[in-house]
Amino acid sequence: MKLTANIKLLPSSGQVELLKQTLETCNKACNWISDQAWKGKTFGQYSLHKITYREVRNQFNLSAQMTVRCIAKVADAYKLDKKTQRVFRRTSAQPYDERIFRFMASDMISIWTMTGREKIDVVMGDHQRRLLAHRKGEVDLMVVKGKWYIACTCSFDDPALLTPEGILGVDFGIVNIATDSTGEIFTGAKVEKTRQRYAKRRAILQHVGTKAAKKRLKIMSKHQSLFQKHENHCISKAIVSKAKRSSLSIAIENLKGIRAEVKARKSGRNRLHNWGFAQLRSFVEYKARQAGVPVTAVDPRNTSRTCPLCLTVDKRNRRTQALFSCIACGYTSMADIVAAGNISSRAAVTPPMFAPALACG
Repeated sequence: MKLTANIKLLPSSGQVELLKQTLETCNKACNWISDQAWKGKTFGQYSLHKITYREVRNQFNLSAQMTVRCIAKVADAYKLDKKTQRVFRRTSAQPYDERIFRFMASDMISIWTMTGREKIDVVMGDHQRRLLAHRKGEVDLMVVKGKWYIACTCSFDDPALLTPEGILGVDFGIVNIATDSTGEIFTGAKVEKTRQRYAKRRAILQHVGTKAAKKRLKIMSKHQSLFQKHENHCISKAIVSKAKRSSLSIAIENLKGIRAEVKARKSGRNRLHNWGFAQLRSFVEYKARQAGVPVTAVDPRNTSRTCPLCLTVDKRNRRTQALFSCIACGYTSMADIVAAGNISSRAAVTPPMFAPALACG
């Protein structure tokens, strides 16, 4: 299993200019290499090296190893698609290897720039330090909204998967962000309150339309995104911890394409499109993999309309957003809990995503 540790850099104003110059020059070189690759239909790293190495060094004043990394970057890009010419943004992330980058004993890195090596302070927490103990291969220098980072790939051996004694079904929703089959509800009230506050403020600033208002809108967007990411981390951690503690596998909904398929009124549209469905699922999946908990994704269709007792499927079973009441047998419960139970039942006949040679429940 691979995770990425993003390490924040604390460069001085002079070092910022050097990093910016280095990134822009490397991407200019990559675009030139890509142009040569496209014209000659030569996409392999070895072949590209033979026809571009000397010219790149002379034209862009890059070091030998940085030139090699640029050629490899272009070759890797064409592995994904050889039908379209690859073009690199001015500040696209640039790979570094051990010859042109290293962590120093203190919280500092040594990194190659256009004017030579620079020692730059970094800041990281305990989580990043634990990840860095498993760092392997290259790192990427990148700039995100004016902040500089080093992205480090960390490789872990998958832990031994537990043998589950049951299945914990998890239903994702908008009013209740997540509900599990034991009846625990992770309400979305806090997220919705924050979303409404940002929505009102955003509408005012968009109406103003000044340069200062647009700057404030960017800051607000970042704050809201970080808040929702934090909530998704907390929810996914609680779900995985509960499953591991109870020796249960996890069953979740496969919500791919839900934004295109689900129709919502104007009043509910912002709530639907302002929640990270994919992000929460990805958090559950990678945390479960770290903990050795099998995860199964099931088809979510009619999970909140199917009676768990008599298996009657009918739209009228879902009386309201919150209430389920079967028209056939009269069974009544919370709709989200019924959906989570049905997800758990479906997962019993679906192979787990992370559990080869394991029998569920």
